[in-house]
Amino acid sequence: ALADERLAREGLLHKLQAEIRDQGDRLAGLEKDEKRLQQLVQELQRVLADVERVATARRQPFAKLKRTLPWPVSGELAAKFNERRDVGSLRWRGAFIAAAANQDVRAVASGRVAFADWLRGFGLLIIIDHGNDYMTLYGHNQSLYREVGDWVEGGDVIAAVGDTGGMARPGVYFELRHKGEPQDPQTWCAGRPDAARAGR
Repeated sequence: ALADERLAREGLLHKLQAEIRDQGDRLAGLEKDEKRLQQLVQELQRVLADVERVATARRQPFAKLKRTLPWPVSGELAAKFNERRDVGSLRWRGAFIAAAANQDVRAVASGRVAFADWLRGFGLLIIIDHGNDYMTLYGHNQSLYREVGDWVEGGDVIAAVGDTGGMARPGVYFELRHKGEPQDPQTWCAGRPDAARAGR
């Protein structure tokens, strides 16, 4: 009986060690994904520094749109800015909006597409430059409808909701950055994504 109990304890210990290794691998993967995105944003900032800025007489400066932006998609606010993620001490640097697959994803304001491609950890990702060092990021899409260099207006359909990049459920990861630093989307967008028609 003692031998059986010892074997059971050893089996449980091996199982726990394997789970800890898996969690460690997942945390390391998430940290690498976040670093990749940060490097991409910094590279885009350098490239876009010499590009003509979006703000014109007919376009309101992005900074003045605070608290009035629509959400890019209608759905459930499943993860909020700065909330802890489900592994390690990492926190969300944007918001995850759970939504129906293939639903339209809309640009929240006018701007120019700076990136439209696959990025590990974020799936099909589209980034829009709004001028004056403001960018919005839309990740985990099923399809992208715009290409780098395209100009878009607020409300234009830019992608379709998906679960690419390792998400367990369909939705859109939405980030807003100023000078490369993530901002809380809830301080920029009006209401909640499930309370109104988003992206209009």
